[in-house]
Amino acid sequence: MRPDATAASSGGFGAFVARARAAGTLVVQPRMGMADPLRMRDGLRATRDAEAVTVGTITLDSYTRTGDLEAARRALAEGVGLNGYPIATHPVETTRAVLRGVTDARFPVQVRHGSAMPEHIVRALLSVGLDATEGGPVSYCLPYSRTPLREAVAAWQRSCELLASTREYGAEPHLETFGGCLMGQLCPPSLLIAVSVLEALFFRQHGLTSLSLSYAQQADPRQDEEALTVLGKLAGELLPDVDHHVVLYAYMGVFPRSPGGARLLLEDAARLAVRAGAARLIVKTTAEAHRIPTVGENVRALERAAAAAADERSRPAPTAEPTRHEAGTGTGIGPGPGTSTGTGIEAEARALIGAVLELDADIGRALVRAFAAGYLDVPYCLHPDNAGRARTSLAPDGRLLWSSVGSMPIAGLADDGPRPPILGSAGLITALSHVQRTYDDRAAAPSEVGPSASGAATPGAAPGVAPRTPRTPVPPPTTSTPRRELGLTT
Repeated sequence: MRPDATAASSGGFGAFVARARAAGTLVVQPRMGMADPLRMRDGLRATRDAEAVTVGTITLDSYTRTGDLEAARRALAEGVGLNGYPIATHPVETTRAVLRGVTDARFPVQVRHGSAMPEHIVRALLSVGLDATEGGPVSYCLPYSRTPLREAVAAWQRSCELLASTREYGAEPHLETFGGCLMGQLCPPSLLIAVSVLEALFFRQHGLTSLSLSYAQQADPRQDEEALTVLGKLAGELLPDVDHHVVLYAYMGVFPRSPGGARLLLEDAARLAVRAGAARLIVKTTAEAHRIPTVGENVRALERAAAAAADERSRPAPTAEPTRHEAGTGTGIGPGPGTSTGTGIEAEARALIGAVLELDADIGRALVRAFAAGYLDVPYCLHPDNAGRARTSLAPDGRLLWSSVGSMPIAGLADDGPRPPILGSAGLITALSHVQRTYDDRAAAPSEVGPSASGAATPGAAPGVAPRTPRTPVPPPTTSTPRRELGLTT
């Protein structure tokens, strides 16, 4: 499918993130989607003009996600509110008008949707000049739908090939795997890493050469930092021939109810992204526990995250803690030279990836067979194609631990003693609210909130965030497109 000319001339989503990373700047991105075209355009412009290096988001509505376009049409005709932008229902010219003069090589836009069967969405986004989206055959099937995994894999194969076909017209389409965000929480890092890498390999197998691999912030920063480091390492080993980067999602579970707790959690996400080498951060706002955030709240979250990231980058690097080393797993991809396994996350991730890749040369078929055999098993996921035998627990310090690995080939790879008991209903609720309670308690402590450490507020600075460092420019693309710097786009 031939894309609109905008996509072919944009320089590419992945290329923009690569330039920002080379300039030492974290790219920050909101979750944002409004059904009204004028509001959507205003949201994109506000994101572009934030005091940060940003990319835009068009999040789609639930009817479009599930393919019920007739319901989306009725909702628009009757003035019924939608929870996102109906890109396949609005006329093409309407959406092109939303984007015109807003998105370019200095401000790429990604479409986010949540669909297990995304072909209609891919066709719609290409028709309006966009070529960046996200999801995956596993990550947008198991948690979000009852679609058989085999059907989702086939639909995602067709969608990848459709996206990849635009390269012949000069575009460089970008696809982000959502695999590192399975269920949002209570999924141990090794499984998140494995699914993220496997989905990225699936994308590459079907023609895409610009990818990103996701990981969702969990409850223990040390475990998350180790996991992000492992994800980057495995992506470098297994995807050496494609442009790729790691994207971190601010915590996706029960969010702090206090504004101070929410700000602290977002700042910790930004600092984690910098320490662990992520190139992009999906932010959350102080409104997450209560309602859909406004555009203004999204902009403030973007700016707060950017300021925290800049402050973290300016700090001296800490002395590395020693890690333990283990032997190889004996699976397909092996341990790699000098493998540092830390707490065992890398060994488990390699074992999972290797076991799946050994099932079939076609990664889509391998994924279907892996879930049928229980080699991949998502805790607390009720999809019929998920074995449902894996269970997890949360340690007092927030680390995610396996209570049961079911048939996954990772038993004994990260044994630090007896497995914790499987959570009952009360324990599960307590675990799900661990982050919310922790950060609300931190926010109530005087030392965690308020002005800068010196006690004096800095003009223009958000409370609790260090003053902004001077803006670092993002180098321009190799064309004559003007440079976009941190902050306002001229």
